[in-house]
Amino acid sequence: MFRTVLRLRAPVATLNGVRSAAAMSTTSEAATASANDSFQKWVVGGAVAAAGTAAAYSTTLSHAHGGHGHSHGDAASASAGNKGGISETSGQGDAVFSWDRELTDAFPAGARPFEEGMHGGFNEDSDTGIVYTGIPGYGLCKISKDLKTWERIGTDPILKENIHGIVVFKHEGETSIAVTLNNAQKVVITDLNGNVQQVLSKPKGNEFNFDPANDYYSQFKAKEHDNTPKVFACTDVTFLEGRLYVVTGYCAGDFVLSAHKVDGKWAWGPVAWGGKGDGPGQFKTAHGVFAHNGSIYVANREAHKVLEFSKNGNLIKDFPGIPEGSRICNVGHAEFDDFFTMNALEPLGDQSTAPIYAYANDHVISTIVPGDLGIPVLRHIHQCWPHYTTDAKGNYQLYLLVHGWNLGKFAVLKHVPSYKD
Repeated sequence: MFRTVLRLRAPVATLNGVRSAAAMSTTSEAATASANDSFQKWVVGGAVAAAGTAAAYSTTLSHAHGGHGHSHGDAASASAGNKGGISETSGQGDAVFSWDRELTDAFPAGARPFEEGMHGGFNEDSDTGIVYTGIPGYGLCKISKDLKTWERIGTDPILKENIHGIVVFKHEGETSIAVTLNNAQKVVITDLNGNVQQVLSKPKGNEFNFDPANDYYSQFKAKEHDNTPKVFACTDVTFLEGRLYVVTGYCAGDFVLSAHKVDGKWAWGPVAWGGKGDGPGQFKTAHGVFAHNGSIYVANREAHKVLEFSKNGNLIKDFPGIPEGSRICNVGHAEFDDFFTMNALEPLGDQSTAPIYAYANDHVISTIVPGDLGIPVLRHIHQCWPHYTTDAKGNYQLYLLVHGWNLGKFAVLKHVPSYKD
């Protein structure tokens, strides 16, 4: 059935319950108080102390992320953040977003003690619109299509490990969930209720039609122990045409690995590609992987690139125009607005948070800086996921679901209807 994307001129005084910039300029103290109240709501156990709004929050923290150390230096910024206050919206052109406080507040109370440990992302069932995500220590969750209701699913303790990447996929008439556990070095497949169906461990080294992957995994025959360096630190997973594709960016074996079903079980092989390096089709932390329109897209984080491949690993495209210094973590696609979404891990220059890019026609069409909206705690962004809701008339509303990292934070951004004078 054909449906339209609703595009209306935004009201002058209010937008989604958020005051206009003019109104806010005369009530900055109230806006600051509101932001601080929200800030206290999400801070757990005094883990973060702050004064003023999150837009003024900054850190010079140096930290390691998935075994890759990095610090916050002076990176080149494509779009400077709001230096002095809270904005009603962030972004440009047809990709402008506001902060939806109500849907952000839908985050379950039971999960809030674990929110600061968030280190994953989102994916959804294309048939139902139900979104799935993982929160370390809390577990695997599903979120209703309208984003108002969360439910924890599955009872297996393995689902409380860090779910770093996730995909919902349909194969042979059955819809399943696959998650990557970067710390546990496992890929777990469950049904839609979170019941574990299979656990995939690291390959043995004879499964692929790519010698570098076989050579890498064939080195590790001995039984692992607690002090064994991570050799299969899998970071994300996607699905395309009967295959799971797993990226392993948090270890020396920086590959895309495929798995297919054999006699009802998932098995590694035969397709693999990549490896650590600067050469064409190689990676410097393959952090995110995403299937779209028959291609596989890899967020090559430390190379500050997004690469498009065929399903068999042939390099098709190196996305041009990504702002210099952007450590892209993940890629998504807003279907009805026809642009890619991608997020950097950390702020560039004086941005208040890591930026989210809307990307189309070989360039960034909008830079969204969530921190400029007054969202508390959020500083680093691990993933953003485009999601549509529908109203009774079949009109679509686009949201971006934000999965923070380091200090954690869940947030929802709402697409503002665009117009031209």
